[in-house]
Amino acid sequence: MSDRQRGSDRPRGSDDEGGVLRVGVLASGRGSNFAAIAEAAATGRLAARPVVLVADRASAGVLGIARAHGIAAVVVEPREHPTREAFDKALIAELVERRVDLVCLAGFMRVLGPAFVQHFRGRLLNIHPALLPAFPGLHAQRQALAHGVKVAGATVHFVDEGVDTGPIVLQAAVPVLDDDTEEALSARILREEHRLYPEAIGLFAAGRLRIDGRRVRIAPPPGTP
Repeated sequence: MSDRQRGSDRPRGSDDEGGVLRVGVLASGRGSNFAAIAEAAATGRLAARPVVLVADRASAGVLGIARAHGIAAVVVEPREHPTREAFDKALIAELVERRVDLVCLAGFMRVLGPAFVQHFRGRLLNIHPALLPAFPGLHAQRQALAHGVKVAGATVHFVDEGVDTGPIVLQAAVPVLDDDTEEALSARILREEHRLYPEAIGLFAAGRLRIDGRRVRIAPPPGTP
């Protein structure tokens, strides 16, 4: 079986040039988190290489960001596949073809099936605009305001078969102001997302993350006493 066929069995950091982690990103919208990842990689702040952006809509703005960075931009539309399982298989095929080591969801508005999650288990990250486990699912900022919380935020987590239920990697807190609107709170949380996601990917690329049940253990940097 070739490396191209093996896909999920490839070791992390298996890029053909310099052993750099190969990242595939799934997105549906404008792509600001993808842009943060791509820019961090391009400027050397992130020791990883985005190799493909997969969108589920041909009109997604994120496709233009990928092309501007010279990253392969692919569209896999659900309507072109008879079942969700077929759609998931098409996504897997695109990622395996490019020998992706880590998959990052960045505003991907589709629930991935068990087969996809199992294929990339332990190598599948998501970012969510709330301090999980509070306010999973859609409209997290709206939920936070409706509940009157004083602190909201962002969470990077590994993906499991649930909705925003996987082990948490990093979180950042954002105060909720008395006069906050959903748009204002979302904008402040988004700034933290743009910082947090490349940081989490960098920890994964450095081999510093270990899933231990519900917890993610972060090892100290190499050489730390």
